[in-house]
Amino acid sequence: MSPNNPARWFHLLAAMTVAGSLAACAHAEGGAVENGEEPADEDSSVAIIDNGIVRLGVDLDSGASIFFFAESETQCNLLNHFDRGRFIQQSFYGDKDGSAWGTQPWRWNPVQGGDYVGNPAILLDHSRTDTTIYTRSTPKNWAGGEDVTDTVMESWITLDGNIAHLRYRFVYTGDHEHEARHQEMPAVFVDYDLAELVHYTGDEPWTNGPLTRVVPGWPNEYHETTEHWSAYVNDADWGLGVYTPGTSELTAYRYRGSSGPDGRGTSYFSPIRTLAITPGIVIEYDVYLTIGTLKEIRERFHEISNGGGKDEG
Repeated sequence: MSPNNPARWFHLLAAMTVAGSLAACAHAEGGAVENGEEPADEDSSVAIIDNGIVRLGVDLDSGASIFFFAESETQCNLLNHFDRGRFIQQSFYGDKDGSAWGTQPWRWNPVQGGDYVGNPAILLDHSRTDTTIYTRSTPKNWAGGEDVTDTVMESWITLDGNIAHLRYRFVYTGDHEHEARHQEMPAVFVDYDLAELVHYTGDEPWTNGPLTRVVPGWPNEYHETTEHWSAYVNDADWGLGVYTPGTSELTAYRYRGSSGPDGRGTSYFSPIRTLAITPGIVIEYDVYLTIGTLKEIRERFHEISNGGGKDEG
């Protein structure tokens, strides 16, 4: 989504006790950070869950998109939420519909968070326990700005140890047969300070083969991921990993700018599948997030791929 939208989400900033980049809250083994971003539990515009290992927050004023993910101890947010398009969130693409993203012709593109000028999506329902969140929303058409009322986006989020398990569902009840396109499964925007994208591209997955490393440029580039996970990491090989089982391609870019959760710069990637949005389609998929070293990230995702006690059903 938009690298050019200057809107800032002041309700999120008001929910933070301190705002800082990963450079300011650099990870140290077993240590806390001096400057992080901690959303306040009592803020009604966000929902926060924390199991003592990881902490996750959704923005209830942006379709309950995920804007915050951190280790519980450090509370250092690894995500970027510069505008309504920058979260961990659902996003789908269809045919050209006459809309324009600024001066750029765009297409039907329901987005969980809202549209490119900053109008929010509609939250229909949500519930929360200490370690789970359920949400249901009506997305906005990214460039057109209208509520996409013939679609519904749902999410079930569960914290399990050092893993955040996301289960997404997208339902389309419209009557237009869209052509097949790359679909974001999901869109992921992280702090610009996490610069190196790492994944496995070989033909022997889960055998500890050498990993591929790249610092993405601008605009989008595409990569194979035969273990179905990728991670953005810093110079210490520490960062955020995302695993979408059954998804062996990704798209990525880095947009230059200031770092930090609300910084203009961001490191983006998305696992992608090629799907057509057709009448009555229901798209469901699982995503797993974790924070750690590359070794830890890969081991955790390998365990999930083997059954590992994490529910994928």
